[in-house]
This record gives sequence, structure tokens and C-alpha cells, in this order.
Amino acid sequence: MSDHFQTPRQQPSGDLRPTASFGVTQSIAPVAEVGEPTDLTLTYETGVEVKARSQWAYARRRFFRHRLAMASLVVLLGFGVVAIFAEQLAPYAYDELDLAYTNQAPTTNATHWFGTDQLGRDYLSRVIFGVQTSLWVALLVALLSTAIGTAIGAIAGYFGGWMDNLLMRTTDLVLTVPGLAVLLVAAAYWGGGDPFRVAVILALLFWTGIARIVRGVFLSLREKEYVEAAKASGSGDTRIIIRHMIPNTLGPIIVNTTLVVAAAILVEAALSFLGFGVQPPIPALGKLIADGQSSGLQLWWLVTFPGLTIVAIALAVNFVGDGLRDALDPTQQRVRA
Repeated sequence: MSDHFQTPRQQPSGDLRPTASFGVTQSIAPVAEVGEPTDLTLTYETGVEVKARSQWAYARRRFFRHRLAMASLVVLLGFGVVAIFAEQLAPYAYDELDLAYTNQAPTTNATHWFGTDQLGRDYLSRVIFGVQTSLWVALLVALLSTAIGTAIGAIAGYFGGWMDNLLMRTTDLVLTVPGLAVLLVAAAYWGGGDPFRVAVILALLFWTGIARIVRGVFLSLREKEYVEAAKASGSGDTRIIIRHMIPNTLGPIIVNTTLVVAAAILVEAALSFLGFGVQPPIPALGKLIADGQSSGLQLWWLVTFPGLTIVAIALAVNFVGDGLRDALDPTQQRVRA
């Protein structure tokens, strides 16, 4: 009975000694005396610097671990290189005729890899220039719509009151309008088949989503301490919005911009397919599908290759956006893919 309640003997520092009166022991590290060097002191003495990682560094690390997003980024960069160097990569001009090889099926020789159309034009060259046109329109739509939506959402969320009501009711009005009908009418009367005009028309309808997102983020950010401190220091509203609040909204903005690129490619292809988008002689992927669909399965390559290209670009952009969303989410603990 008395063995279990004996007073423990004093042990040297760092030895095994009882932590309770029931004889359970564990190793306890010696406590550093006054003047003894600690681990942090040894770290600085040996020249090792402890660097704190920023939130962007953690986001970049998480994105690099997202294998599907990284693979999609490589594919997307490949399409970007094709679009930039279309004149150098295309074996023929997009409007060059070769009447001796009309309706030729795809071959493995160096003549026409993707075959030719009814006028003998090389379809690989036309698809390459179509990628250039579609990506240019999609990027312009993404930039314009993001700029418009960010400005409207930031003003509405920061000032609130009647300004918020006016801008958000305008946004709701644009959302209630049937988008495809407006696009068809606007493209028919104002587009004229020009890629820039088509991009502007699409951007004027694509800004609503990012505006609502930015407005929601600004409503929460305007109550933060650093915003109040900036106001107290005499900073103007424009400086606070641009220098302090928009940088903290870049995550949702970047993710939404990538998704707008994919949506713009699909909508532009649909408009071109219906005859209201980019018009000849400028090649666009949607117009290439529209030109080849009348031939059916007999000339299957006229629809297959531009269609697969649209699907590949849209999937790559969506997967990159999915990876960015996971990487920029501070609550995300693990990478899903």
C-alpha cells in the first residue's frame, strides 16, 4: 500500500522521473537555465533564417500539387503558343485554295493532316487560325467583363446605400434579360462579324457574375480594421478600394476570370455556328463546325477536329479554374486532384 504512495526522490534534470504518485514515468527534457542558449538563439548563430510564407506562396504551392490543374495548364499554354505563332505553325494560309485536293480525308503524310474542305483549303491551318480567333475573343471578353464587373461590384459594396441599390438592381435587370436573344440581335445589328465587336457584345453581358461576387466580398471587407485605419489616416475612397480592398479580392476575381474564358469560347462558337459571330473570311472554330455540319458523316473531319478543339480548350480552362479555386481558398486543407 505504501509502495504506491512513496515520495519520489529528486532526480537529475533530464532523467526518467515520476510525473504522478502512481509510478508512471516519462522522459522530461531539461529546462534551460537563465543564460543558456535556446533553439532560436542557435538558429541565428548558425546563420539559418526562418522565412515566413505569404498566403500567395501557400496558394502557389497548393496549385502546383493539383495534378489535373497543372496538366490542364500545360495544355492551355500549348494552345496559347499555337494561337500566338499561328502564321509560323500553320502549313498553309487559312484561305489558300488547292482545287486538286478537295474533300480529302485526313492523311498521315505531310500534305493535309486534318484533310481539306470543299474548296481544298487545308483544315489543320484553318483550325490553327480558328484557335487564334477564338482565344483572342475569349481573353478580350474575360478582361473587359472582369474590369466592368469589378468596378461595379466594388463601388456597390464599398459605398452601399442608394448606390448599392441602383447598381445591383441594374445587375439584376441584365440577369433577367434572355442572354442568347440579346446576343443574336446585338450581333446581327452591331457585330458585323468583327471579332472585336463580338467580344464587346459578350463582355457587356458577362460582367454580372463577377459584379455580384466582388460586391459580396467588399461588404465584408469594408468593416475590417485595416479599412477603418486607412480612413482614419486620411486615405481617400479610391485609394482604399484600389490599394487595400481589391488586392484582398483577387482570389475570387482570378477564378471567375478563368471560368469566363471557357464560357466565352463556347458562346462565341455558338454565335458563329448560328451565323451571328465571327464571319468569313476570318476563321473561327464555331464557324468551321457550321460550315462542315451540312456534309454530315461523309466529311466527318470538318466537324470533328474543330469540335474536339473547343472541348479541349474549355475543359483545360475549367480544370485550371478549379485548381485556382482550391489553391486560393484559405480554408482548403488538401488538394482534391
